[in-house]
Amino acid sequence: MAEKVEIDMTKPIPLNDHLCFSLYATSRAIQKLYHDGLSKNHLTYPQYLVLVSLYENKEVTVKRLGELLSLDSGTLTPLLKRMENEGLVVRQRSKSDERVVNIHLTEIGENKRKDVNELPEILVAKSGFNKEEWDSLENLSKKLFQNITK
Repeated sequence: MAEKVEIDMTKPIPLNDHLCFSLYATSRAIQKLYHDGLSKNHLTYPQYLVLVSLYENKEVTVKRLGELLSLDSGTLTPLLKRMENEGLVVRQRSKSDERVVNIHLTEIGENKRKDVNELPEILVAKSGFNKEEWDSLENLSKKLFQNITK
């Protein structure tokens, strides 16, 4: 069995030893790395994540999309309205339950998704990780997220 992580609570932890800061700074660096590819396609990072999710899932409810992206409806709804106004997505109320809103990509949205397809490759190349390191990072990141959101 793996040894439990112990933290010395008798003294404050320096900033560079805070995992939360490391993950925050890394997330911001990734968004900065993606910025040029996204801005030339007139996309924000949250819009990119919506495109990726919808391209993979074809059509989902707004509620499900929020779950996939870990976004609440107060953040997601205005984002989707902007994307709809830009012709990237279509939002439609369910015929069987008007409370449910389904969303899917338009052809323009699908093409935008394809236009930014190289962004993850840029990140992988910049990481300097081999396949085993990359897979380990992905698996540990997913495990951490699942454990702290239980």
